[in-house]
Amino acid sequence: MATSPTQRTLKYYRDQGHLAWVVERFIQRPGGFGFRSDLFKIIDLIVLDKERGIVGVQSTGQDFAGHKRTLLEEQAFYSRAWIEAGGTLELMGWRRVKKVRGGKVMVWSPRILTITLDMLPDPADIENQSE
Repeated sequence: MATSPTQRTLKYYRDQGHLAWVVERFIQRPGGFGFRSDLFKIIDLIVLDKERGIVGVQSTGQDFAGHKRTLLEEQAFYSRAWIEAGGTLELMGWRRVKKVRGGKVMVWSPRILTITLDMLPDPADIENQSE
């Protein structure tokens, strides 16, 4: 059964005992067209972690580098605002890897990157994207 990166990420955090909720929404347009909308343009899930607090998670499949660029450059304003407000921001990418080296059985494996303020551009260099 195929599952989306968001569903895999949701299961990953819930299996660890955290409360997790999908905040990405599909916005329907007339004519059957629509688009996905992330919370603050960067967050697919909210995770409540007793140790780390509120974690915003962007999940992806193969396009880890593209989503990383979005968080660090294109939407740096929102990434910085989330972190400065006390939230943790993570990027979780999913890929299929062999369960055993040389074997044939494939399993989904997460790659997790925690975004920190020192990874983001200086606030003076970030265009206000809140409009």
